[in-house]
This record gives sequence, C-alpha cells and structure tokens, in this order.
Amino acid sequence: MDYTKISYWSISYLAILTLFFKDFVFSFPSGYNNGYNNHGNYNKGHGYGLTSDLNYRFYDRSCPRLQMIVKSGVWRAFKDDSRIAASLLRLHFHDCFVNGCDGSILLNDSEDFKGEKNARPNRNSVRGFEVIEDIKSDIESSCPLTVSCADIVALAAREAVVLTGGPFWSVPLGRRDSLTASEQAANTNLPSPFEPLENITAKFVNLGLDLKDVVVLSGAHTIGFAQCFVFKHRLFNFKGSGQPDPNLAASSALLSTLKDTCPNVDSSNSKLAALDAASSVKFDNAYYVNLMNNIGLLDSDQTLMTDPTAAAMVKSYSENPYLFSRDFAVSMVKMGNVGVLTGSDGVIRAKCGFPG
Repeated sequence: MDYTKISYWSISYLAILTLFFKDFVFSFPSGYNNGYNNHGNYNKGHGYGLTSDLNYRFYDRSCPRLQMIVKSGVWRAFKDDSRIAASLLRLHFHDCFVNGCDGSILLNDSEDFKGEKNARPNRNSVRGFEVIEDIKSDIESSCPLTVSCADIVALAAREAVVLTGGPFWSVPLGRRDSLTASEQAANTNLPSPFEPLENITAKFVNLGLDLKDVVVLSGAHTIGFAQCFVFKHRLFNFKGSGQPDPNLAASSALLSTLKDTCPNVDSSNSKLAALDAASSVKFDNAYYVNLMNNIGLLDSDQTLMTDPTAAAMVKSYSENPYLFSRDFAVSMVKMGNVGVLTGSDGVIRAKCGFPG
C-alpha cells in the first residue's frame, strides 16, 4: 500500500473540506454569532451592542418541544389565513417598539392600565393575538408556567418569515413578560407610515437600532396588506394637489388597480391592498425592486429613496436577495434584544392577555 499517496489525498481532502466549511459558515447571516459565547449566552456589551441575558438553548431542558409547538401553531393558522404570516411579524415589531420585547402588546386593558391593543397604530389593525394565545395554551399543556409570551411572539415571527420563503435565524430566548402595558407609549413610540424618514429613524435610534435597520426591517413589507386609508391620499390628492402622487401615476396599471380597490369614499378606508402586489405572501426582495421603480405603496416606504444612504441600500437589496435575507435575519435578532426582561424581572404569564 502506498501510504504517501494516501497521505496526499487525505490532506487534499481535508483542505477542500476546510474551504467548503469556511464558505458554509460565511453563508450564515453576518454577525450571526456576534456577542455570544460558547454556551449560547448573549454577552453584554458585545456583538450587536444591545444588553440582554438571552440564550439560544434557554428552554432545551425545561421545554424541549417548544419550537416544534410554535411551528405547528403558526402553520395551522397560516393554512386558514395566509395573511397571518405578515400579522405575526408585525406583532413582534409592535411589541418591541413599545418598552421592549416584553409581550406587553398582548395584554388586555385592566383597571390599572390602558393597554396597547387599542392604541392608534394598533386599533383594528394589529392581528394574531388569538394565534399566540392558542400556541401558549399548547405550550402550557407540555411546559406549565415555563415559556414567556414574549418568547412565543419572537419565535412565531421567525416561523412566519420561514413559512413564506424567507430566511431562518436562531432566536435567542429567555425573555420574561411585563406586568403592564401603555397605550400612550404605543401612540408615541411606534413609527407611523405618515412620518418623514428622519422621524422614523429617530425612533429606531432610540432603541439602539440605526438607519440600516430601518431599511432592512422595512423589507418586511414584502408580505402583507395595508388598509386603504393609510395610502389613499397618494391616489387622489397627493399633498393637496388634487392629483395622484406622480410616482404612482407613472404606473397607470397599478394606479388604476389601487383606485378600484380603494375608491375615494370613506367606506373604502378599511379595505385592503397588498403592500407588494406581485408577491404578497412570498418573502422576497420584490419590495426593494418596487422602491427602485417608485411604486412603494406607503409614504414611509418610498421615502427611503429620498436619502442617499438608504437609497444605496435599497439598490443593493433589489439586486441581491441573498444579501437582504442575511441582513434581515441580523436585524431581527437585534430588534428582538431591545428592552427585554430577564432573570427575576417580569413574570411568566399563564395566559398572554392577562398579567397574572
């Protein structure tokens, strides 16, 4: 036997395997492990620059079937209503932007506080509460008083993205639930589709996020729908001109379709139009392609093209869907670390709508 040849081929094989593995690791989202130690804990002051004590393996022993239960619950809901994917993703956003990712958005009004469900940005708009409650009930059957509603919301958002063809990311876990909620904070902190980019960015920065996160997380509008009242002024009376927004008017087919869906009468205000008409239930980069073509549906979408830095990122994502998927996963982990309650802070609710 020629051991020299065997040694040569063994070394060559290992070299090729190493190169492949290197490429494989780099195919994960940039910063995927940033700030985490070998035990899966999030290190304070490192990585994303947000402080938390979350852990990828937090429930491995206490509730090993957790992620499968959440996945099954989201799938059941999606089979009955494909819109629910976008709704669950939005639910996570709206939770994290009001006093952190603490499940406060799920709380019903009580004698002690007015909750976030009926705040202006959420009223008759935010959905998915019953899906989270159903998942929570299933989890309680397996792991009583163990898993927080805040963690369920974070996991459900990830499953919603994956289910519609978007990226998978590992969700750091260990959040605890708040005891209270604030309608006033929701009215103040949540970005509005009518706000200028400067104001929206400031609200992100207040949470430790940045302009890149604004551009990346806005890409969630690749799925879902908007109520007509949010953009109807762009169809009939843009900035008081009595005419459509010139950007939308340049696409006569789209403008005609939107006017048919949202006629200029009050009764159409609650009707729905797809944020991305070409693929409203497919998580892809078409949102950015639309912005490049000046046909973003919301003011807050198209306004990204007014800032040179944001516009450059939009262009990159419109040309590279992989780059968008990678950066979206990173920004979702960043956002999911905002203002979390851990350790002895907060509680584990038995039902997500009630603090006790």
